Amino acid sequence: MIPKIREAFNAGFNEAHYERLQKEVLETFGEPCPFRISETPVFIDREMREKVQAACNAILEQLDGLEFEAVRQRFMPKHLHSPTPVGNPHFLGIDFGICEDEHGNLSPQLIELQAFPSLFCYQPFLAKAYLKCYPSLPENGFHYFLGGHTEETYFNTLREVILGEENPENVILMEIYPEKQKTRIDFSATQQALGIEVVCMTRVIKEGNKLYYEKEGRKIRIHRIYNRVIFDDLYQFKDLKTNFNMFDDLDVTWITNPDWFFMISKCIMPMLSHESVPDSYYLDEIPKDIDLAQFVLKPLFSFAGKGVNLEPTWELLNSIEDRKNYMLQKKVTYAPLIKTKTDKSAKVELRILYIWNEAEGKLKPVINLTRMGKGPMINVSHLTNDTWIGSSISFFEN
Repeated sequence: MIPKIREAFNAGFNEAHYERLQKEVLETFGEPCPFRISETPVFIDREMREKVQAACNAILEQLDGLEFEAVRQRFMPKHLHSPTPVGNPHFLGIDFGICEDEHGNLSPQLIELQAFPSLFCYQPFLAKAYLKCYPSLPENGFHYFLGGHTEETYFNTLREVILGEENPENVILMEIYPEKQKTRIDFSATQQALGIEVVCMTRVIKEGNKLYYEKEGRKIRIHRIYNRVIFDDLYQFKDLKTNFNMFDDLDVTWITNPDWFFMISKCIMPMLSHESVPDSYYLDEIPKDIDLAQFVLKPLFSFAGKGVNLEPTWELLNSIEDRKNYMLQKKVTYAPLIKTKTDKSAKVELRILYIWNEAEGKLKPVINLTRMGKGPMINVSHLTNDTWIGSSISFFEN
């Protein structure tokens, strides 16, 4: 989106730079990245940065006006309601596709949002790795941290939110079979940055209402859980055996409370209104004259693009019994705006990551996560064998 910078980067690109980037990942984390890393970061100009910021601000303002207890009662099964106070959402990701309208103008269009942690520790590593491995990258005039953060203040903020005042050994990052997850590179980055243990949910021990994990023959009390368990996975593993339920009444602090996974998600998109929010309807409330060719079918509580149907039909819609847990979202046209060293340009999805600021009592932007693709969907878990696509990060023009 900044032609001069893109042209200079592409002209100076060397495959050896990309190989060096992959080697940097291997040497830092002991394994290759489980998902594809794009050959390039994305460069975003001031105009697009301001459009994204304005859209985010409008969405956050509307979130402040929602009654989340009503959202929980409407969409979340009663047996999954947390018995502990929900509190505030510690994290938020707002995903935009960089799209073009019928006049060819670029605009950010909301794809989804989720009050769930993302790759908070991996993304700063990736940005630094690009800068280290690519001599053609401009080091001045751009930033990837948001909200005025530096690397030091960013990680101080993460520590404050995730660790609180606890000893790191009493805080865990919890996931189901973390060694099998594609996001495990972020688990390693988190362990390196914060000094907390990555613990499989099946290894957590419950005694009364207290939780423990074992390390080197010691049983260690868990005071805080940095929760990375995605609800889809709880039901995908049919033989999953755990010593506790996430919705038990436990003497533990959740970062963040599991209920937020449901309360701020695709399920609230039909409640939002803005030029950057595509029209959305719950499946049990769709207009009778709707043109299905202009809409995408999405489950409300899926992750990483699971269950999305790009070409819904009335036959399919009429076969769905659980209609309140699906929605139709108007299609957007991703702009093929990143010129690459191949014959096809790449499309961009930009996720703005937020962390709760206790002093200000609100979510604040801290960093971004960027994904690139060339197909109809941008999903690093379902990529083709193409190049110049995958996980990336955006550098914003100052």
